[in-house]
Formats: sequence, C-alpha cells, structure tokens
Amino acid sequence: MSEEFTPFDVADYLKTDNDIKIFLKEAAKTGNFSDFIHALNTAARAKGMSEVAKNAGVTRASLYKSLSENGNPRFETVAKIVESFGCKIVLA
Repeated sequence: MSEEFTPFDVADYLKTDNDIKIFLKEAAKTGNFSDFIHALNTAARAKGMSEVAKNAGVTRASLYKSLSENGNPRFETVAKIVESFGCKIVLA
C-alpha cells in the first residue's frame, strides 16, 4: 500500500491578519533577508496577491516579480508590502 502526501503550504494556515503578523515577525527574527522575502511571498499568497499589491501601491505583476525566488526587491518595495499587512519595520 502506497502513501500519498499532499504538499504543505504555510499560506493555508495564515487565516487572520494577526496570524500573518506573528509569522512575519518570527521570520524577521530568525531568518535572513531571503527568508523574510520568502515569508512576505507566503503571507501575500495567504492574503491574496491582488489585495496586497493594491494596498502596497504596486502592480500585481511587480509584486510577483519582487517576491519571486529570483526577485531583488528595493527596500521601498519591501517597506510598502510590510505596511500593507499593518506592520512596521523596526530596528532594535
């Protein structure tokens, strides 16, 4: 008997804005910049790319490109995306 596995996607479990904030905070605290961009991508997929793009003031295509594996988003873009989730970038 063979077992079937379904891919795990954290985005399926980020149901509320608070879930997203906690997820992003943890990614910022424990990962590097690349990990954080990946977390932003996951959060954007959970919330809806179109909604995040609209709230961040960027196009949907630009958001996809910025948050892709090969993306290299500007700090300004990252800040807008973070703010679209109701978060702030804070230095401690």
